[in-house]
Amino acid sequence: MEKIVAQLTIGAFAASAGVNVETIRFYQRKGLLTEPERPYSGIRRYGDAEVSRVRFVKSAQRLGFSLDEIAELLRLEDGAHCQEARGLAEHKLVGVREKLDDLRRIESVLSTLVEDCRSAKGSISCPLISALHAA
Repeated sequence: MEKIVAQLTIGAFAASAGVNVETIRFYQRKGLLTEPERPYSGIRRYGDAEVSRVRFVKSAQRLGFSLDEIAELLRLEDGAHCQEARGLAEHKLVGVREKLDDLRRIESVLSTLVEDCRSAKGSISCPLISALHAA
């Protein structure tokens, strides 16, 4: 891959990072990306470091980290804070496991309701609708 040295306009930067321009601006407002100084020519330029940072943010988002959590991970990214980063990941893992448990319960209830609907031939009242009214 060719090395980019602060030569990308915001549009090219966004395309290289796989996001849109508004995402770049949003990340800048949130403090996840710095906004380069505007040179005399008036066009800000971005490079490899910024593209890599956006890709980091998107990877962390895919793992379920919030933007605040990502900001904390970015603060810890120098590698000297692995224990703190692990703590954040462990906390996220607990939340993911809780969500999985919730999803399994939801799946079980929905599965039962779908079966009830299948077996309610000729019934005036839909078991699913009745169960939702009763909840």
